[in-house]
Amino acid sequence: MATMKKIVALVMAFAMCAVCFAGCGAKTTNYAANNTEFFIGATGPLTGDASSYGISVQEGAQLAIDEINANGGLNGITFKFDIKDDKATAADAATGYDTLYEAGMQASIGSVTSGSCDSFASKADEDKVFAITPSASAANVIENRPTVFRVCFGDPDQGYLAAEEITANFENIGAIYDTSDAYSSGIYEAFAAKMEELGVEFNTQTFDAENKKDFSTQVEALKDCDVIFLPIYYTEAGTIAKTAAAKGCEALLFGCDGLDGIAGQLDESVTSEIRYITPFDANSTDEVASKFVTAYETAYGRTPDQFAADGYDAVMTIYEAMKKANVTDVTISPQALSDILVSTITADDFTFKGATGEMTWDESGACTKVPQIVVLNK
Repeated sequence: MATMKKIVALVMAFAMCAVCFAGCGAKTTNYAANNTEFFIGATGPLTGDASSYGISVQEGAQLAIDEINANGGLNGITFKFDIKDDKATAADAATGYDTLYEAGMQASIGSVTSGSCDSFASKADEDKVFAITPSASAANVIENRPTVFRVCFGDPDQGYLAAEEITANFENIGAIYDTSDAYSSGIYEAFAAKMEELGVEFNTQTFDAENKKDFSTQVEALKDCDVIFLPIYYTEAGTIAKTAAAKGCEALLFGCDGLDGIAGQLDESVTSEIRYITPFDANSTDEVASKFVTAYETAYGRTPDQFAADGYDAVMTIYEAMKKANVTDVTISPQALSDILVSTITADDFTFKGATGEMTWDESGACTKVPQIVVLNK
């Protein structure tokens, strides 16, 4: 009897090992071989405080997919897109990536926010999957990751540009940033470095994830400034704008692309002028941008923001690169497709003209394009 129990135990142990190896094999091979459409995946915050960004990217990306398919796809093969809700957390982005990879994702537009995208991009880099994030601007997202690119500006770029623009027009300068957020801290550090280089002093106030109620202390300290730099997201910026109004602070509020969406956070009390750096202006007369705005408004009944345009451009960049490379195999592995996309997008003769401007990329994964400074129409 004891011998029989040992045999049964051994058989069960071998069976468990076989299951484990099968699971590992599934992660390595995924299911792209069963694909009937080219599959682009992503994660983003579809719920929570940052959901405006994720939903905009989702809608912009899906609009691109719909347009591609309406025009016959690529070599007669259609595309599909799926985005998983990561709630702007690294853990959920990692889980979302695994789910998409197992389902046959062949290329991706990464994640929407920087913290999540660092997690997503780490996995994409490990698996050699191509990812081009619409909006994750932190430097570490693409750093030393050969298959990871971005459509948006990098944090340092925005920090440098903000310093140059603000110092050219104002003298009494303040800044408020989030010490607990990679996006905010990254832009602020670049801004501070440029301000030191320019020899301009300014006053800084901070907050973090545990201390962001009404910003009364921060605004009070800066209420006499001519301009307050806000390298933060639209939710906090909207609260700061209302607090500034309540305290009689008339400083111009100057932000980066994270302020796109702030209009929905304001009320009639806000009188301060608001400007922000963005690659996209919904009022542009540029033909490509204007066409995108019209299509988006028709599809969703509202004007697109920068994140919607970035999501659209990220998908279209993948499509145009695959088109240029004449990809015909719907079951192509993510790794083989990544090799094609990286070599195509970094080639000297590849330029993409999208809703957010004309773009080129180098092997660093960074995007080169011309920024705009938008004045918010309240």
